[in-house]
Amino acid sequence: MIRKIEGFGKHVAIAGFKNLMIGDVEGFLKAVRERVEAKDTCVQFFDAGLVAGWEHLFFAALNALRAFESGRNISNSLAMEALLFASAQRQIRRALELLGIKPESASVAVLAVAEKRRMATETLEVVSELVHGERDDGVIELTDEKFEAIKRLFGISDLELQAQLKRSGLEKEALTELVIEHGALIATQR
Repeated sequence: MIRKIEGFGKHVAIAGFKNLMIGDVEGFLKAVRERVEAKDTCVQFFDAGLVAGWEHLFFAALNALRAFESGRNISNSLAMEALLFASAQRQIRRALELLGIKPESASVAVLAVAEKRRMATETLEVVSELVHGERDDGVIELTDEKFEAIKRLFGISDLELQAQLKRSGLEKEALTELVIEHGALIATQR
């Protein structure tokens, strides 16, 4: 999925991969960043098991861009700032613990932010080459299996979820909205 973020002149690419064997996370991240960040593209990886849909990562990128634009960013990197917003954390170490990839991560979500659509597409191609896994954007979707873990991670109570629900049967959409809201609230705490 590639979308343009109006007002920033940036393109956001979001993809999922499954059946991974990362092992050396630092070495993997270094290899990816050496190949893509030289092209004015930032890339961040997330534990796909805790991602509440592509909107979750899209709004994390949008909030990170806004933080840099207003000078209210916590980190020096747009990729890390997106991780902070996606995890609804103010501390980088905590954000990495919660939503970052680990040696045992079997599925990951990838977020790339680039100036041009072509650069975002090329970034996903590079990641595909290096990840040694199978491209499957379905790992990003909010599933029944992920629902309770995401509620716990973001501290979303049943009462809060019920208040967000517009109609029965839309629990996943309501949870995604609350996750995005929790991430956005981080900006008010800076």
